[in-house]
Amino acid sequence: MSIAQTLLDFFLPKSLRPDNSSVSKALQSDEGKNEMVAVTLDQAITRARSNLLAQQRDDGHWCFPLEADCTIPAEYILMMHFMDEVDTELERRIASFLRNRQVNDGHGGWPLYYGADFDMSCSVKAYYALKLAGDSPEAEHMIRARNAILERGGAARSNVFTRLLLAMYRQIPWRGVPFVPVEIMLLPRWFPFHLSKVAYWSRTVMVPLSILCTLRAKAVNPRNVHVQELFTVDPEKEKNYFPVRTLLNHVLLYVERLASKLEPLIPSFVRRKALKQAEQWTIERLNGKDGLGAIFPAMVNAYEALTLLGHDRDAPMLQQCRQSLQELLINEKDGSIWCQPCVSPVWDTVLTSLAMQEDKQAGSAPVRRALDWLVPLQALDEPGDWRDSRPHLPGGGWAFQYANPHYPDLDDTAAVAWALYQADREGYRTSITRAADWLAGMQSSNGGFAAFDIDNAYYYLNEIPFADHGALLDPPTSDVTARCVGLLALCGEARHENAVGRGLNFLFNEQEASGAWFGRWGSNYIYGTWSVMEAFRLAGVEHDHPAVKRAVQWLESVQRDDGGWGETNDSYLNPGLAGQLEASTSFQTAWAVLGLMAAGMADSAAVKKGIAYLIHTQTASGSWEEPWFTAPGFPRVFYLKYHGYSRYFPLWALNRYRAMNNGSAA
Repeated sequence: MSIAQTLLDFFLPKSLRPDNSSVSKALQSDEGKNEMVAVTLDQAITRARSNLLAQQRDDGHWCFPLEADCTIPAEYILMMHFMDEVDTELERRIASFLRNRQVNDGHGGWPLYYGADFDMSCSVKAYYALKLAGDSPEAEHMIRARNAILERGGAARSNVFTRLLLAMYRQIPWRGVPFVPVEIMLLPRWFPFHLSKVAYWSRTVMVPLSILCTLRAKAVNPRNVHVQELFTVDPEKEKNYFPVRTLLNHVLLYVERLASKLEPLIPSFVRRKALKQAEQWTIERLNGKDGLGAIFPAMVNAYEALTLLGHDRDAPMLQQCRQSLQELLINEKDGSIWCQPCVSPVWDTVLTSLAMQEDKQAGSAPVRRALDWLVPLQALDEPGDWRDSRPHLPGGGWAFQYANPHYPDLDDTAAVAWALYQADREGYRTSITRAADWLAGMQSSNGGFAAFDIDNAYYYLNEIPFADHGALLDPPTSDVTARCVGLLALCGEARHENAVGRGLNFLFNEQEASGAWFGRWGSNYIYGTWSVMEAFRLAGVEHDHPAVKRAVQWLESVQRDDGGWGETNDSYLNPGLAGQLEASTSFQTAWAVLGLMAAGMADSAAVKKGIAYLIHTQTASGSWEEPWFTAPGFPRVFYLKYHGYSRYFPLWALNRYRAMNNGSAA
């Protein structure tokens, strides 16, 4: 009898076991055709691997869609009307997507992720985009959305970024938005606020935005569409655009409001100098067809700001800006279109490679093609903002996207070097060494590692009026630290021993009372815990270490009755929901199983049940189809669905389980 069938028979209720000769109707793909049948572990692995290989690009890499909430596609429509560059067919198809994502059986608005509560800013932007696209405010779906917005205080309660857009569309006065003068470009490094003190994503969004705010940009809005019906009070009379969050926030709000009143006193020559510096900063980082920062909000702001400064729309620079935005569009089979916040080719390629490397029985040719595609993308001598803190550190990082040389990502870098090491330590030695040395040089003073920056922990800045999203900074986190520590430990270089030791101490100190670790870049405590347990495995932390034992106990305690694991993004709002969701997910089950196996628990009942769950829920196509969002862009305000997570993480877990079950080293 197969391993898979034994697991299914023992752990799954008889009513849930798929029959060997018949098709289970338990789950289907989104097309309703991918029915699942009982398979062995070997068959499940073969199908998952075949599914991934079928999606490998000709040059060797993988890139799956990266989905955010409806804010991004709504902003695409708003951008077209801002610039008076309306593609009516594209607008129609994006509007179709927005209508399909409205919550009809609940609050009537738009959430930040599947199953989430109403979100004001997302709903305001989606409503405005649909109205721009021609939807009547008296249409049933628009009435539902409008009522939901008004019941919760109206559009004035939107976040800062939404209010900035409304100000540029002349729907609210400029006093309803934070003061973002372009003179921030001239502030010295010792000043309480400086661009180097905020995260890369904040920098790339803020600099072109400061141009738009300083010049009081006005959307063309060719159809003169307004949304005054979304306000409970006349926007000109609204007095509560900035609800006070904390005492420090109250003080900083007072200072910011005072500074805004002094704006007319800024000498014109100072303003011209600041505008020129912001323009040059933006142009230097435009990043060709991949766009400023390779993230949608920064790319839109750059396109609009450079146009406002008088650059010809037909100039190659602005043509590339438009192309970078168009590259983010995704066509659905139903004819609708949505827009990604960015693309994830490096991350998808390396994680797929790591998943396949666990399979000792399969050939390595596809993985070598993928790794050979990755190697030339390493940023070695290019300029980068990280050099502000480490000007003499040789480069060696990889970006998350196809190109983003100013902003290599520590998480991606550690993962790529890990895969290269496992594939051919000697053949890829130069790339691995440059990556490891760069990572060690990017360690923060507390021993942790952040995604892009060093010691980017000026927490008081999250209290300024502009930062109501609380995502202005890039402090060290457990998941990124785990990846970096794991790679440095794997390489085993004596010069990195201190960095590994400091990183491990950071991780031990970051463990929650429950035994879990917080997951900054994946949802949530299950992701963080898996990441750290993997690092402990690579670093040789003993399985009987108290931190490992506590983590194992927590993972086992949150396993669901069906054998899987699931965790809601609501755990970022309420840590009491850690490891809790109304359903199991494939990717979180894979993380949990990988974490337990890293702790030496491959033979445990929990792991066997998790593997059985993955086998049972795999579709006939070899993937796992589910609606859940997989990660935060920014906890509490912006979430993502990596469409590849339900493909390569389950394969990773199945491959490792088979290797360990056969007595092979993982």
